[in-house]
Amino acid sequence: MQKNLLSAARLFALGAGLMFGTAGAGHAQTGDTRAFGMLALNGFSASTYDSLLADYTRQNVVDSYDTFVNEFIDVDLDRVDMTGALPDEVYAERLKMMATEVQLPYNDVVKKYIQIYTRKGGVMERVLGLAQYYFPIFEEALYRYKLPMELKMLPVIESALIPRAESRAAAVGLWQFMLRTGKYYGLEINSFVDERCDPVKSTEAACKYLKDMYKIYGDWTLVIASYNCGAGNVNKALERFRSAHGGADAKTYWDIYEYLPRETRGYIPAFIAATYAYTYYKAHDLNPTIPWHPLATDTVHVNRMLHLEQVATTLNIPIEVLRGLNPQYTVDVIPAKNQTYTLTLPQEYMTSFVRESPEIYGKDSLYLAKYLNISNLSQEQLTAGSSRGGSASAKGTKITYKIKSGDILGRIAARYHVTVKQLMSWNNIKNAKTLRPGQTLVIYRK
Repeated sequence: MQKNLLSAARLFALGAGLMFGTAGAGHAQTGDTRAFGMLALNGFSASTYDSLLADYTRQNVVDSYDTFVNEFIDVDLDRVDMTGALPDEVYAERLKMMATEVQLPYNDVVKKYIQIYTRKGGVMERVLGLAQYYFPIFEEALYRYKLPMELKMLPVIESALIPRAESRAAAVGLWQFMLRTGKYYGLEINSFVDERCDPVKSTEAACKYLKDMYKIYGDWTLVIASYNCGAGNVNKALERFRSAHGGADAKTYWDIYEYLPRETRGYIPAFIAATYAYTYYKAHDLNPTIPWHPLATDTVHVNRMLHLEQVATTLNIPIEVLRGLNPQYTVDVIPAKNQTYTLTLPQEYMTSFVRESPEIYGKDSLYLAKYLNISNLSQEQLTAGSSRGGSASAKGTKITYKIKSGDILGRIAARYHVTVKQLMSWNNIKNAKTLRPGQTLVIYRK
């Protein structure tokens, strides 16, 4: 299990590292800001992975962003390789057979995007794997809000289902919310938490946004277009159409296609192509990539501050897996001081989390020293975290601890909320390096 999780963590780190997205919900794009980026993860070697991740760490994402966006959305349609394309009537009939509230017309532009999205080894094979985890979340919310199920494809073309995707326009998350729009729809965004990256809460916000936009436009293609370029640009395009057609009103996206920003002209065709590819992937011999994280997960409620490393080191879960399942915690800290937050874990670790909670929370002073407000600490925590080392007086309940291989005094002290100086004083230890497995330590706990 550990080996599988490590492999999953490695794959996730690559997916999260190259965070490309669109300008996102409620944003009117300007300049040459790209619509969004898609990331194909298949076939990368370990050395390529390390190189790409290093590039991200150095924040050199713009060039990579442009490369991927040019490949999957802002495409030079004259250069699309149409080798192996099916006859027009096949694509048209398949789209016609799909039961959907959103119009999915077929034309030459859509055909070229279908060719891109049904390419073997492309982005859809990775998306098909990740969809097993994310789509049930999207579908549950869309059903509750009585929205078309095919809108679950929006995060595919917004973020390639990368939960921490971030565009150059500062749109963030699966649904690519701008900060102001995210806050307007109730998402918490601060130094510790960015719920635009939370799959459940961002989906809830996206459903509210989409429902609001449908009240305005009454057509799903116009709603989807507004999701990409903002309602302001859609309204301008509608007005330009009206002026050019003697006051007649446009009805759908296709009516105003030529009046929309260049990036948005590829948005609906990409949406249709991604929807088609997801529905008919078997007909194109596409093979879903194994998801980077466990599909079976569960959540626990956390009501005190917790660092993900506390969980990772105690339960032996790769930190990358915890970050992938909890992408909303931007600095790996759950800031549960005055309210309750959720922690998502692989399902098989739930029992271990409950059983090992005392040890997990016992590592507060080791991982949370710079985050905890000193006035809010308990006396034990103050003693453990004191820069002066605290008193070495032998007061409190006496317990014993048998040293195991790999133990160090710092970790033992953190676990029992005491200081290294106290441990050395109570046990007459002159040199911490002389510890040996099997040795018994005396500890006094208040």
